[in-house]
Amino acid sequence: MSGRVAGKTALVTGAAQGIGAITAGMLAREGARVLMTDIAEEAVLHQVEAINAEIGSTVTYGLRHDVTNEGDWQSAIEAARDKMGGLSILVNNAGIVLTGSVEDFSLEDWHRGMAVNVDSVFLGCKHALPLMRESQPASIVNLSSIAGLIAAHNFANYNASKAAVWLLSKSVALHCARRGWDIRCNSIHPTFIRTPILNDLVGEGRDQATVFAKLEKQVPLGRLGEPEDVAQAVLYLASNESRFMTASEIKLDGGISAM
Repeated sequence: MSGRVAGKTALVTGAAQGIGAITAGMLAREGARVLMTDIAEEAVLHQVEAINAEIGSTVTYGLRHDVTNEGDWQSAIEAARDKMGGLSILVNNAGIVLTGSVEDFSLEDWHRGMAVNVDSVFLGCKHALPLMRESQPASIVNLSSIAGLIAAHNFANYNASKAAVWLLSKSVALHCARRGWDIRCNSIHPTFIRTPILNDLVGEGRDQATVFAKLEKQVPLGRLGEPEDVAQAVLYLASNESRFMTASEIKLDGGISAM
């Protein structure tokens, strides 16, 4: 542990598995206290126990949290104040992938994708900022996607929602800068990452390895990303190493966007 975020307090959504769980663990190992939230309460509490056991002290806390619910966000921010004494890092990681063309979606499913991927970021930033102002310098890290920058015919909802996260992040960053607050806001744009969500998207079965191999061929670096790749980027943006970086985006796409 080098203590790159020592003394900081973080809230990570979607922390029961994948990128969220790995990110929370990395922030904790680097000195932060972390509130891990997820709608899957039992799973997120399991992650909390595992991290605390590894580190040997209570540095992470867990909370059931529906990121589309404003009341749950208010409770999460209060929990950050009560359990950690404040909040200096917000990682809006929770999200879902719904596939389909613009003609495939019902309005109900369209709204569901937007609620989880966009409304959650809006609510998180809105309700976290008052508490984060008490813990400056502070940093908001929003997980978008390379799909927020590059479109596909069957990713209508995901493209639109992740593009919204990209520009919302810039708007939040400029709002904070205009107010003179030392609170930065940036977005991260991964490509295919080995997570349970990617497994669900591809589907189970013997052909999964074949599908992954095809995805790898689309990446100039020739491999899929790992959750640790994303967590390292979050750590950089959460730390004081990136104090002059705001309203920006980090592409973790293995070179896809350059093609």
